[in-house]
Amino acid sequence: MKVSFYAKKDNFAPVEIEEIVKPELMLMDTATKILDLVMLVDDNDTDNFISKRIIEITKFAKRVEVKSSGKGALDYLKEFENDPENLPSIIFLDINMPIVDGFVFLYEFEKFNELVRNKCKVIILSSSDNKRDIDKIVNNNHVIKFITKPLTEVALDEIKLNNI
Repeated sequence: MKVSFYAKKDNFAPVEIEEIVKPELMLMDTATKILDLVMLVDDNDTDNFISKRIIEITKFAKRVEVKSSGKGALDYLKEFENDPENLPSIIFLDINMPIVDGFVFLYEFEKFNELVRNKCKVIILSSSDNKRDIDKIVNNNHVIKFITKPLTEVALDEIKLNNI
């Protein structure tokens, strides 16, 4: 694939440069892979705001469902458990939340029907650096990735690149 861009040479005059770029080395062609729905589960409103804006700006997903508690997320999944169009493809889940934390959420998530468990991929999005927590949670069958906050465009590109 040829990519054209302008660079400035020694005299600072713009010069068109063409390079051959292997598609597999490009971060992502975001126009080809836009998810229908993702869910953010975090009790921190600021983190939710930042993550939602990154998802919207990068056009990672058409819709973002934000839940401020693990219980709210479980209630949502229960309500739409037989409606695949309203189930998120990815659930970005914080570990440390009051009442229903990430561990309890995953325990309850296991009880959902196969449609929910297969459609919804769980990615941990947490600021936790507790190695014991991280080891425990990434060994869960439903967790496919651990991302340290804040959510970034690079992290979203990596998710798309790996077809997660």
